Amino acid sequence: MANILPNPTHQEQTIESSLEFSGVGLHSGAPVTMRLLPAPAGSGIVFRRTDLDNFEIPATGRNVAKVSYATSLMRQGELISTTEHLLSALIGMGVDNVIVELDNLELPILDGSAKPYVEAFQSAGIKVQRRRREYIRILKPVEVREGEKFIGVYPGEGYSITYEIDFPEPIGSDRFSVDLETETYGAEIAAARTFGYKADEVKLRNMGLIRGAGPENAIILTPKGPENGPLRFPDEYVRHKVLDLIGDLALAGKRIQGKVFAMRAGHAMHTALVSRLIKDRSAWELAQAPVTPKAAVEERVAGVVGDAAFAGA
Repeated sequence: MANILPNPTHQEQTIESSLEFSGVGLHSGAPVTMRLLPAPAGSGIVFRRTDLDNFEIPATGRNVAKVSYATSLMRQGELISTTEHLLSALIGMGVDNVIVELDNLELPILDGSAKPYVEAFQSAGIKVQRRRREYIRILKPVEVREGEKFIGVYPGEGYSITYEIDFPEPIGSDRFSVDLETETYGAEIAAARTFGYKADEVKLRNMGLIRGAGPENAIILTPKGPENGPLRFPDEYVRHKVLDLIGDLALAGKRIQGKVFAMRAGHAMHTALVSRLIKDRSAWELAQAPVTPKAAVEERVAGVVGDAAFAGA
């Protein structure tokens, strides 16, 4: 057994080369340029404000700030807003370590989904690193309730998410489940866009929100249905809620191993679950996925060529 190599799918990963995105913030409407840089193993996801002397904010639960219509991070009074779509794409595509540089406070909304990130990762390539990936293995239920809203995480294999929504028409009720261990994020989740009701537009803009929103980056809903259809999925709304949840749960600091169920939840409850989970040390343990003989056989060829199969720190 001494020659068995670790399974690369359970190694940490980063991007092969730097990537750049430009656009406007969904809520601020401010122009922003963002660069993603490869990062050493063990460094996690770190945001860097280049307009503030490269001030850094790690993507962890202790730095969660304002959470209502988007998830923001704050450290020492400095803010980074609307992080959920990028964090979702990173977790969904198995990218553990990256530096995110941006020259304004809010990430670009792009097309309102995580699809542009996934396509960029696939184009640039994802690099396997030497370090074994650690997971937050759930040992007992952790739940958050608020009236009819609910979210909980439970012990289980893989990383499965079930989300139930109940919005005013034309959305109504829906339910969607996905297991991220099946590597279906890019096909089933990434393209689902953010959405909002046209009737709420004036109110939200008066609150200083959705100043960068438009038909190019959000589904705009009227009583008769989407103003800017067609939908990318018949159930695109609930899929986008799953997308948001994956991004918010990334703030636990590591990929979760367990089952998540959410009902009528939102960013505030997503991050409340992260906070409660982190504080209850008896509810989880750090664990590595087991190395199976089958995986070792499949990878022994890579081992013969040496470290070429394992790039990075």
